[in-house]
Amino acid sequence: MRIAGLVLAAGRSSRMAPRNKLLETVGGEKMVRRVAAVAIASGTQPVIVVTGHEAAAVTGALRGLAVTIVANPDYADGLSTSLCAGLRALPQGIDGALILLGDMPEIETAVLTALVAAFTGESAICVPVRHGRRGNPVLWGSAYFAEMMQLTGDSGAKPLMARHETHLIEVEVATGSIFEDVDAPEDLARLRRSGATS
Repeated sequence: MRIAGLVLAAGRSSRMAPRNKLLETVGGEKMVRRVAAVAIASGTQPVIVVTGHEAAAVTGALRGLAVTIVANPDYADGLSTSLCAGLRALPQGIDGALILLGDMPEIETAVLTALVAAFTGESAICVPVRHGRRGNPVLWGSAYFAEMMQLTGDSGAKPLMARHETHLIEVEVATGSIFEDVDAPEDLARLRRSGATS
């Protein structure tokens, strides 16, 4: 089955302003580059990175990586527009898309490969779980792409999960990285204190 990686990296980092959190260094590497590299390492193909805010700088941070850059001119209208831009850029014949958030620099390749291994086809939704709590990223089957394209505002596809609960495949993982995103300066400081290098 063909599974693509979709990295959402267009946000305005409003809680980190004037800094762009995706361009902050974590473990010696720009945050967005770490996430894209993990997507590539998982074997998903193609890996598409959706840019928006400070697109040129984000694209520069990805130089040399085997990714496809897709610009989202409507990024200011919220996360859903980036999701739609990425889905529109997928080639024909993709069975599923692994949706990654560019502000989760601790996510590990093992999580992604576990989701891919659990994927059963276009109607599956694979979500990582730790101690009964669901996290990110989520692998969506292509059966939901059209529905996801109808989303609006600053939210992702989470509302669709409740609607399609019977198709959810919960994948138990041994890491809390599925909950670790960077929204504010204190999140970044905590991450750096923990010595994030993986």
